[in-house]
Amino acid sequence: MRCTLGVDVGTSSTKGVLVADDGMIVASAARAHDVVRPHSGWVEMDADVWWDEFVSIAQELVSATPEAEILAVGVSGMGPCVLLADADDRPVRPAILYGVDTRSGAQIARMNEELGQDEITRIGGSSLTSQAAGAKIAWVADEEPDAYAGAARLFMPASWLARRLTGAYVLDHQSASQTTPLYDIENERWHEPWWERYAGRIEQPRLTWAGDIAGTVTDAAAETTGIPAGTPVITGTIDAWTEAVSVGAHEVGDLMLMYGTTMFLVATGEQTLRTPSMWTTAGAFPGTRNLAGGLSTSGALTAWLKDLTGTDYPGLLADAEASGPGANGLLMLPYFAGERTPIQDPDARGVIAGLTLEHSRGDLYRAALEATALGVRHNVETMRAAGADIRRIVAVGGGTQGRLWLQVVSDVTGLVQEVPATTIGASYGAAFLAASAVAGDGAAPVITDWNPIAQTITPDPDLADFYDALFDRYVRLYEASKDVVHELAAQQRA
Repeated sequence: MRCTLGVDVGTSSTKGVLVADDGMIVASAARAHDVVRPHSGWVEMDADVWWDEFVSIAQELVSATPEAEILAVGVSGMGPCVLLADADDRPVRPAILYGVDTRSGAQIARMNEELGQDEITRIGGSSLTSQAAGAKIAWVADEEPDAYAGAARLFMPASWLARRLTGAYVLDHQSASQTTPLYDIENERWHEPWWERYAGRIEQPRLTWAGDIAGTVTDAAAETTGIPAGTPVITGTIDAWTEAVSVGAHEVGDLMLMYGTTMFLVATGEQTLRTPSMWTTAGAFPGTRNLAGGLSTSGALTAWLKDLTGTDYPGLLADAEASGPGANGLLMLPYFAGERTPIQDPDARGVIAGLTLEHSRGDLYRAALEATALGVRHNVETMRAAGADIRRIVAVGGGTQGRLWLQVVSDVTGLVQEVPATTIGASYGAAFLAASAVAGDGAAPVITDWNPIAQTITPDPDLADFYDALFDRYVRLYEASKDVVHELAAQQRA
């Protein structure tokens, strides 16, 4: 049986799948993990976790399916992250995670002053935000000079796995385009003057595309993982983009909604659209550009409520459905870990407005689902205002398993969502990219054959006016409360 192995390192778990050449999942495995929050606004992980969990998953899947012939390995991971390692590939400090880590405000201010905000956007596509990996490299240089003095290489989860498996030092263009301001998006290369200025002691990774073969499994990696030596390994990319591949949502005009620990949106086009509210990036494939956005909490918020109430998800969903549209007069801002797009406010905080003694846990949970849906609508409207041509919405991720959340998002946004048969996520997309990389002429797999659309979620037109009014309140609530919230955020940091 001919298969490809796909592994994705996410925020809360690492997942792996072994996929047959017809797209059928032969076996899967997962390992849960936690991030570390040593200070307010800091979110880190030990990179040894990424490799150890990959090894454990690979060993499990290989031993469970001895009949499988592994043709190639696909890798993927959360990002953009900053993992700095020394010349012997030993991390000099824990990895700094993507936009949920908001530590680099001072470096962003300094870079904007030194380089100019307009010039940063012209070269890199995006303005500097908590998502910008280049600013986090500068933070290490400023705040931890001893660690930075030992740094020689830059990795993200996918490129770290590729390095450990093959010895190749590579980074895909999509990930590189989120190391703002170090990447030139129009010329698809490192921007040498700014790399030298802010990351000069670090060797530049070789740039390739997500589905390109980075190298082959070394003898040492084969002995550790059980994957045969010589097996090709792709470069891989950030999980949201791999997830878009897994559901065929990477063509021009597509928008992917990823329901995970955070919510991520990726709109694909051919033009480089620039807006300070969103992230402009290279696509997963040559010739494509993305306008992307992300909520800092979605699944993290619903999980917080589950833990807080001591109720399981089925119970909370039943209670939320009984609560009904509008959560009996509650309105929540989902900014419990700051917010990324479109407000780009790391000091935003969660707000629950309208609470009374009569409100129930179901009302709170319904308000949380609606809050994430309102955040999605805010992003979609901002993307369209910037010129994005959104023709098709595809939903993916663990949150698609429950119909209610999907329906709430469609009702709030007015968007039809297509949900594919397989929503396991980025690991499946990584396996597809790996299969594509080693396919012979005329034999490349087609994602719609692997993963056809299974259901379509249509908005309820009777709720359009109601949610239009709620969205207006949502936007006004942030503006009305942000000054007080910022004071509270400062107090929390102190």
